[in-house]
Formats: sequence, structure tokens, C-alpha cells
Amino acid sequence: MEAAGTWALLLLLLLLLLMLPLALPRTWTRGHLPPGPAPLPLLGNLLQLRPGALYSGLLRLSKKHGPVFTVHLGPWRRVVVLVGHQAVREALGDQAEEFSGRGMLATLDRTFDGHGVLFANGERWRQLRKFTTLALRDLGMGKREGEELIQAEAQCLVEAFQGTKGQPFDPSLLLAQATSNIICSLTFGLRFPYDDQEFQAVVRAAGGILLGTSSRWGQTYEMFSWLLQSLPGPHTQLLSHMSTLATFAIKQVQRHQGSLGASGPPLDMVDAFLLKMAKEEQDPNTEFTDKNLLMTVIYQLFSGTVTVSATARYTLLLLLKYPQVQERVREELTRELGPGRAPGLGDRVRLPYTDAVLHEAQRLLALVPMGIPRALTRTTRFRGYTLPQGTEVFPLLGSVLHDPEVFEQPEEFNPDRFLDADGGFKKQEAFLPFSLGICCARPCPPILLPEAWV
Repeated sequence: MEAAGTWALLLLLLLLLLMLPLALPRTWTRGHLPPGPAPLPLLGNLLQLRPGALYSGLLRLSKKHGPVFTVHLGPWRRVVVLVGHQAVREALGDQAEEFSGRGMLATLDRTFDGHGVLFANGERWRQLRKFTTLALRDLGMGKREGEELIQAEAQCLVEAFQGTKGQPFDPSLLLAQATSNIICSLTFGLRFPYDDQEFQAVVRAAGGILLGTSSRWGQTYEMFSWLLQSLPGPHTQLLSHMSTLATFAIKQVQRHQGSLGASGPPLDMVDAFLLKMAKEEQDPNTEFTDKNLLMTVIYQLFSGTVTVSATARYTLLLLLKYPQVQERVREELTRELGPGRAPGLGDRVRLPYTDAVLHEAQRLLALVPMGIPRALTRTTRFRGYTLPQGTEVFPLLGSVLHDPEVFEQPEEFNPDRFLDADGGFKKQEAFLPFSLGICCARPCPPILLPEAWV
């Protein structure tokens, strides 16, 4: 039914497009872009990039056009695609500043409107990123306090699992609530009971946003948002999910505004942001505004919830599928830590196999296979091509994590690929589950949290 509905929608879309002039003014400069498949008038490369399979379609095109090529998503949106470890690292590592702009996420851009730490660009993004990074560090992330916060929530999760008394259950909601509670503790200074109905609705809304943006409709919307945004469709449900997060975030911010004290250190990130707003109240150019606060909080709720919980859920599934791996992890934890003690970041060097399993699970999952869309901050020479300022770029992180030139048999689950000959943990340069890490000019602070949590 969904497939039939999608193709019916595409047929209607085609008919509407054919009613438009065949040539409309284009605002982009041609430059000297990498070659790619020839676009059709109005449709772009729609026939080669079937909605719902955009990532696999781009991988298929790379086999013909190479690791750097250009596609057209709809009639006017052109994107340079980077495939494989070498091309992505050259762009996001060697020319990080040039590739640090944020591209378009049509399904979310109307809501965020260039505000918040992920969706901002230029000076706004630099200020918000610096503030968020420092605020999270001051609140204990990367320190003992942050580790204790994660361990305490993990204990609550274990107790919730034990409460099922051995009966079959779906852990998805509980895993998402546990990870969201850590975000809420850092952002609002609160954690919520797992049976709190409002909290459950927020967590489900975060998951719904992820499903909506990655769905067949979501990918169609990315190609033809200029037309579909004014028509009824599933994107209205996406807006409903956003509204749920926004209502929750506004409620918590208002609670802070009513109790904020001018003295004493901030107790959470909203406190810190509000204090910064008060300090720069007379600055007409300040980026510390109500809208940037709200959009940063919404993004943290969404990204912190879905990235960690999805990774944890996938890891549990792998351990169920490979009982021999599960047994080796259990044996290592028992031998190195003893029964009952929760592991901490300081134990990683003593737990090389467990560390390898967690890395391999993230590599195989490739949670963000398309990467975050980038845009050129200035006209740039790249691999002999001239990419004009503003050109959108898709760095396919999934193609890095599954690059056969780096990872032998990349579709196989093999934790040993992260171990050296002596059984110690071995770093892999191509391990980029969320971004390019410290080499990248645009690692969003909340995205840096999942690796510590998992």
C-alpha cells in the first residue's frame, strides 16, 4: 500500500511539474562540478534515485561515476556526493573549513530556520557550538561527574529490565527513555520516571522524527520540498512530532526562567544559556536568543535520544545473534571488573574485546549513512574540480564504514578487526559513525556524546 501510494504521489507530482515553465531562473553558479548522471528536465535524477532507497542509489551511481560525482535532487537542487574513506577524509579532514557549512535538510529546515547548534551557519554556529561544548564540559561530560550520571541511569535501566521478571518484552522504549533521561539531566537538571506519560510521548516523538526523515516520503520531500510543503501529506505528522518536543522544551525553559538565580554556577545547560542571554541582553548582535535556545534544546532531545538508543538496541540484537561474542564480552567483564561492578571509561584499556564489539556494532549499523549535508563556505578546488560557494555536499559516512578497501568483508560482523595481534584494541582511521571527529570543523557537541554512552 505504501509503495502504491508513493508512486501515485510521484505521478501527481510529475503532472504538476509539467505545468510549470520548463526553465526557471537558477540562482547557483555552474563552476566546474564533477560529472554525474544526466538530469531530466524538472525531475533531475529522480529515475536513478528512487525515494526510499536514496543511499543505495547513490552507491550504485558511484560504481559508474567514481567516488566524487554530482546528482540533481529535483529540478534545481544539485549535490556533490563523496563516497568512500579517501574522498570523505580529503574533504572533511584536509579541507575541513571549506566543507564546514551546513547543507539543507528540507524535512526539518522549516522548523529550525537556521537556528540552534546543528542548523546554524557562520558566526551563529561558531558561537553556539563553542557555548554548547563548554557548557557540557562544565556540567561533567568527559569527567567523573558525567560518567556517574550515565552509570546511575544505567542502573535504573537494569532495574526496569529486571522488573519484567523474565517475560519477553521490547526494550526499545526503555532504552530510548534512559538515553533521553541523560540528556534531560544535563539540559534541564531533571530525570523522569519511565512510566511518565508525557516523557514517553516525547521519546516516541523523537523516534518518529527519525523514521519520518528517513522514510520514502521524507526522501521524496528532500527532492521536491518547494512543491510538497504546501500540500497535505506525512510531513504534517513530522510537524506534530516536532510540536511535541517543542511543547515539552518550552515548559522546561519556562520553569527555569521562573527560578533562575543570578548568583551561583548554572545547574544545567538551560541555566547556562539563560545566564548568557542576560549577560548579552544589550548586545544587538548576540546569538543567545530565545529561538536559538529552544532550537538547541529540541535538537539535543532529538539527537541524544535516537542516536544512542538506536545504537544500543542494535548492539543488543547483535549479541543475541552471536552468542559466542556475548560470552566473550561477559567473560572479559567478569574477569577484569568482578561481578556486579559497572564499567567506566577508565576501564576501556582493560576491556579491549568489549571496546572492539561496541566499535564494530557502530560500524556495521552506520546509523547516519548519508552523513549530515554540508555546504561549501567558499569557492573551493577539490580533486581538480571547482565547487562554488554554497554547493551542497553529501559525505556518505556509510560508505566509509563499509569501505572494502579499509574493512575486509565489510558486511560481516567481526569485532576482531578492531584488535591487534596481541589482543589490544586497535583504532581504525575510517571509524566515523557520526562525523569525522576532531579533524572535522563541524562536529556538533551533542553528537559527540554517544560514543561515551554506548
